[in-house]
This record gives sequence, structure tokens and C-alpha cells, in this order.
Amino acid sequence: MKAVRLCRKFMFSKESRCVMFKIGDKIAYPMQGAGVIVDISEEKAGEELHKYYHVELSHSDLKVMVPVENSEIVGVRRIIESADIGKVLEVLEAESEPMPTNWNRRDRANKEKLQTGDIHVAAGVVRDLVRRDRIKRLSTGERKLLGVAKQILESELVLAGGYTMAEADELVESHI
Repeated sequence: MKAVRLCRKFMFSKESRCVMFKIGDKIAYPMQGAGVIVDISEEKAGEELHKYYHVELSHSDLKVMVPVENSEIVGVRRIIESADIGKVLEVLEAESEPMPTNWNRRDRANKEKLQTGDIHVAAGVVRDLVRRDRIKRLSTGERKLLGVAKQILESELVLAGGYTMAEADELVESHI
């Protein structure tokens, strides 16, 4: 099996952190969702060779190529374990966080949260937008963002818990 090791030395310490993914690993890719690495290849870009993860996303037929050298920077990580699904559901059931009243600020804040790649943060965004939509209909932009957030959250639940997308959606909705 092909495996790639990516290491980064922290700027102010001797400590280094290494991320190693191989074919078959289930990963979360911020703003795209969760998927499985189906291949690792070297592609030529100009004069240089670059390694890429080929990721098959769990929520669509889409395959994305993630540059190995940038994967840590963009927040690619292993998906949660099935035992951690309960913690995600607790976030969905928790009280909503205060959001800016201005939709532009709210939209920007929610996008920044989703870009962190943290499933618990994504669950909070889904929870807050769903509850807001139940009270006052979301704008078109926020409705689209809610769809992206749910896709990110539910795609990881599919891989972590063995659900279908429909079952993951029902699970999310029933805990908000």
C-alpha cells in the first residue's frame, strides 16, 4: 500500500508533528466533507513533481485531488471514531450560540467556523442555522451554507457510523 508521510517542525520548538495517510484511510477535508483515499499519485506541475491524495467523497460521486504538501495546512484530518458520534449529537442538542444579527457577519462567521474542519464546530453551525431557519426563514446564501454544513457533517457521520446519507440526515435533524 502506498503511504505518504508529511512532517512539519513547529516554529518555536523542537517538536514535530507528522500526518501519515494511506490508501483506504477515511479523512475529513474542510469545506468538502469526508471521504476515502483511493489513490496516492505523483503528478508533474511545471518542472516539479507533487504528490496528491485522490479522495472519493462519501456524499457524491465526486473525487478530489488534495496536494499532500498542503493537506495539513488546509486541515485534512482523520475522521472521528464511531464512539465519538455521541459527542457530535450532544453539540446538536446543546443550546444555540448567539449569532450576529447582520446576515453578512453571520455568514462570514459561519464560513470561518466551517473552514476549521472541526466536526463539532460544523455541528454547531448546522444546529444554529437549522434553528434560525425554523424561527425565521434563512436567506438564499445562508440556506446554501446550511446545505454545505450539513453535507460536511453528515458525510463524516456516514463514514464514522456506517449510515446512509438519508440516515445521517435523519439522525442530525432528530437531535436538533
